[in-house]
Amino acid sequence: MSELIDRSGVPICIGISSCLLGQQVRFDGGHKHNGYVTQTLGQYFQFVPFCPEMAIGLGVPRTPIRLLQCGDRVRAVSVRDRDVDVTDALSAYADKVADETPSISAYIFKKGSPSCGMERVKIYAESGVPVSSGNGVYAQTLMRRLPLLPVEEEGRLTDPVLRENFIERIFIYHRWQVLVAGGLTSAKLIDFHTEHKFSVLAHDEARYRDLGRLVAGVGGSDIDVLAQNYVETLMVALRRCATRKRHTNVLMHVMGYLKDFLDAGDKAELVEVIGQYRLGHVPLIVPITLLRHHLRRHPNEYIERQHYMRPHPDEQMLRNSL
Repeated sequence: MSELIDRSGVPICIGISSCLLGQQVRFDGGHKHNGYVTQTLGQYFQFVPFCPEMAIGLGVPRTPIRLLQCGDRVRAVSVRDRDVDVTDALSAYADKVADETPSISAYIFKKGSPSCGMERVKIYAESGVPVSSGNGVYAQTLMRRLPLLPVEEEGRLTDPVLRENFIERIFIYHRWQVLVAGGLTSAKLIDFHTEHKFSVLAHDEARYRDLGRLVAGVGGSDIDVLAQNYVETLMVALRRCATRKRHTNVLMHVMGYLKDFLDAGDKAELVEVIGQYRLGHVPLIVPITLLRHHLRRHPNEYIERQHYMRPHPDEQMLRNSL
């Protein structure tokens, strides 16, 4: 399996539910192979598979488990014998993964799983009737232990907006991990912020301004404390999906750096294409491509540094659907 090597030369590793790779670890000995994950994402990322139910010794085949409402607690128990409770074992395994796998840059969970489901997992009453929904035990603990980690379920990756958001977060978080691993300095933090300004602006303008204020105080603050505040704010901002309105705002900002070099016809064309994108008549890749064309003719060092212009490999064609 090939993987994308970021500019740093470090492979981008993603944790994933083993069954999505076609591994026969399901309770019935089957799998849930996902072609998009293996055939498309597999070209760019190195997968690190996990099956918590196998890891705690349940074996294949096995009696399935489900989430059961027990008073004010939710437990993962056998569907045949509620005294067989694996809640603590699943949670302990998630703690182990969080402690021993610091290099992963994201995680793809199996939807609906009482161990791995990220959300909307059925919770049953003792009568056997579904009464609510929640998180799989393993997923819940892992997300609590690694709150910055980009996570998604394979089912949600069919949505082009959620898919683009997830993959963009992976690349940004990976760059942050590489930055920290290489030794964080004030200058490096400022450079990182500069290179991601437009990316953040497309997601959350208020937090974009918060990040700017944090970086402005970099000289007078403890760098480690400031960096933690910075990355927490950054990842919260990026979880908010970009919209056509916010993308349009960024596109107009980029155009502003070209206005002194374009003639009236080129300016009018850019404004028209950006307007067509805002109205939903063309995908995001159309104005981006036109801006890149003008930037090749009129290079701008500041814009060239912006990951917004190329947040992920063009071959993924994510912006063709936005």
